[in-house]
Amino acid sequence: MNVIAKSTTVSPFLRATATVVSNGGVPVAATGKIQKPKVTVPPTVKRTLGQSLYQDLLTGPTCISSGITTSTQIHQRRLAHTDIQWPDFTDYRKEEVKDPSSKSRDTAPSRKSISYVIAAGKYIRRASVVGVYGAKVIVHDLVGILSASADVLALSKIEVKLDSIPEGKSAVFKWRGKPLFVRHRSDSEIANEAKVDFASLRDPEEDSARVKDSKWLVVIGVCTHLGCVPIANAGDFGGYYCPCHGSHYDASGRIRKGPAPLNLEVPPYEFAEDNMLIVG
Repeated sequence: MNVIAKSTTVSPFLRATATVVSNGGVPVAATGKIQKPKVTVPPTVKRTLGQSLYQDLLTGPTCISSGITTSTQIHQRRLAHTDIQWPDFTDYRKEEVKDPSSKSRDTAPSRKSISYVIAAGKYIRRASVVGVYGAKVIVHDLVGILSASADVLALSKIEVKLDSIPEGKSAVFKWRGKPLFVRHRSDSEIANEAKVDFASLRDPEEDSARVKDSKWLVVIGVCTHLGCVPIANAGDFGGYYCPCHGSHYDASGRIRKGPAPLNLEVPPYEFAEDNMLIVG
């Protein structure tokens, strides 16, 4: 019993001795508690994440700090320049969307109207360009169709030998599909036509203004009433007479009686050498 009692008193010293030996000879506190060994904490590891140059300028490079005793944290190193001015688009915004309490879907139709107008204007402009181009093509084709053909252009000018027309007579030629009257007037006809008071005529015109040479009268033989062909050297005035509706012309081709409103047309002509007349 004494041995057991003594052993109970020695047991705390034995435990302390065992702790000292396992700790490499480090003494144990008298309180009887076991001292825990110190743990070396590795330094914090920082790793910089790759990011764009634009992000570095705004926020600085992003770093991750990690360690055993600390949780992983992401730090943003901002630049020292904190006075960056952000653009203000208030002047460009519409009044309907400046109020934060208003709903955008309520004002959407009114805000989209300008977009619809601009889009419609673009389509109208394109349609107008296409219409103008189409009209130009149509006009060009019509002008090509209505223009004179090669055979008509070949007959645009004719030459008349004046020696073949005796004095006091009228010859008929074909020019551009129309009858052409060439009259060799006598001296009496020239004198009678010069005495006429042209101011009293229906279509006032002097005889000298209708001829380049007083001996020769050149007119188109188409009545100005309904396009009939008058008869030369006939009528009440000795010039031309249209039997269809009774129009009388004098020896200068001027209307003197009947329904015709105008004088006979004088075409462009000129006199060439060797007593030749060129019409056209």
